Order: sequence, then structure tokens, then C-alpha cells
Amino acid sequence: MRLPRRQFLHLAAGNAALLALSRPARAQVYPSRPVRLIFGYASGGSADVTARIIGQWLTERLGQPVIVESRPGAGSNIGTEAVVRAAPDGYTLLLVAPANAINATLYDKLNYDFLRDIEPIASLIRFGNVMEVNPAVPVKTVPEFIAYAKANPGKINFASSGAGSTIHMSGELFKMMAGVNMVHVPYRGGAPALTDLISGQVQVMFDNIPNSFQHIRASKLRALAVTTTEPSELLPDLPVIADFLPGYEASAWYGIGAPKGTPPEIVDKLNREINAILAEPRAKARFAELGASLVRGSAADFGKLLVDETEKWAKVVKFSGAKVE
Repeated sequence: MRLPRRQFLHLAAGNAALLALSRPARAQVYPSRPVRLIFGYASGGSADVTARIIGQWLTERLGQPVIVESRPGAGSNIGTEAVVRAAPDGYTLLLVAPANAINATLYDKLNYDFLRDIEPIASLIRFGNVMEVNPAVPVKTVPEFIAYAKANPGKINFASSGAGSTIHMSGELFKMMAGVNMVHVPYRGGAPALTDLISGQVQVMFDNIPNSFQHIRASKLRALAVTTTEPSELLPDLPVIADFLPGYEASAWYGIGAPKGTPPEIVDKLNREINAILAEPRAKARFAELGASLVRGSAADFGKLLVDETEKWAKVVKFSGAKVE
């Protein structure tokens, strides 16, 4: 059966209009069921706290529960792979962390390519580390520490929460730029590393500021400088390491990602909602309590951060010789 030309054109125009409406329609109905937000660490740390804060506020804005789920193991790779393998429909999200950028070089074999397989949605927060020593170490400034380390090569142990963590990489970057020889001592988490630092079993650590803040205030640890390019609001009297090693910068950050291929209208919606959350006064106040600053921006901005961080830490991982199977 052949349709008259006018009727054919009318039907074609109608179909085109339906197709044009289909994408906005999908965005309008999203989400129609609960959303999972996965983080690749054990409960109780900064990733857990961040995920639960954002999950709660996204629940309010999206009108659907955002269920926060811990998938620890393999330096966050287990949780990341769970998201990579999920359907790209906006119902499975990942709390992205520096480990995702570091692991690209740290691990010889991964079952995914992070930059290829994750869709960046939005950045969230950034917070620095603090270079701190046991009070028995006879230094009070970064230049004094560098001189002391050069006078005692291989005799200073620096602790971390594990190989490939930002705490570890902050120390390796310092070694690379200062030209000092320190021995890395990895622990299973930040708490046991701090315990040994306070007791003097190790001499220095580049810990997340929120973890060490109370110990510094109690004079159990001596803080020398922060690893960011700007002073910390929690430790405003401390200099930045870059004052003594120009170009030095190391910080922890979190953002949100999704499986590659997630529809752009869903990415845009989530980005808008997250940025709206970060614009609220309560967000600045709540994250300031954790020593973090807010990082707002587009999905493309977050994607650039991921590329830049992956390239930066690849050089440090190669310098350190660190590898995890």
C-alpha cells in the first residue's frame, strides 16, 4: 500500500517529533526507582562520610532513595569494576577518588580502563594532607626536615595507609622533588599508621588533615606543612610545601562517575543537582568540618581533572617503583 505524499510527509514529521521528545522524556522520568552510589572502601572513612552526605542530599533532590553501598577491596578496584560492569542507565553511580587515577599505573592488570569506562559526572570536594612528624624528630620546618633526611639517608620511615594511597603518593612526590631517601612503610589503613607515628615506630606521615587534626592539636604530632597550594582552614598557620618545593601539590578529592554510555541527559541532570547541592550554605559548612573545600563544575571539568591526575600520578608511581598485582 502506497501512501499519498502529503500523508507520508505528515507521518514522517510526527515520528520525528516523537523522537525529538523521547530524550527529554527520559530525563524527566529519571529517576523512577532507587539509585545506588558505590564507594570502594570500608565503612567509617572519609569516602564513607562523603558518600552518605551526598547520598542523603541527592535523595532529597531526586525524589528517590540514593542507597550508599560499600564495596571494599583491591585498592577500590572491586567497587569500581562493579560500576563499570553495571548498566549505563544512571541507577549505579561511583564515588570517584584519587585511587582511581593512581591505580591506572599502580596495577599491571586491571579488568577495565578507568578513563575509557567511566563517565565523569561532577566533582565534589578536595582536601589536603598534612606533613607531620613524631615530636622526637628534631625538625620544625620543611627545610630542616629535608636537611635532616639528607643527613640520614634511608633511616627515616614514612608511614601510609597503604600502597598507592594519596598518603603514600604524597610522600613519594616529596621524595622525588626534594631528592631525599625515605623508606615507605605501608599499613592496612590510616589508624594503625597513626598509632605507630605517635609511638615513634615511624617518623613522618603525609596524612589526610581530618584524620590527624586532633592529634596535632594535642601536640602528639608536629605538623610541618600542608600538601595543597593554599593554606588549610583547619590549620591556617601552617605553610604549604610548595613554599619550599615549588610545584609540589597533592590532595585527596572525590567526585561522582557512572558507567560509560550513560545518557547525556541523565549526566546533565545529575551534574545540575550536585552543583545545586554544593551551592547550598549547609554544604560548605558540613564539608568545612571535614577540612574539605567544595569543587563545583561541569562534567567536562571533572573529566579533565581525572585525565590530569592520572597523568600526574603515573610519573610518581613510576618513580617510586611501586606495583600491586
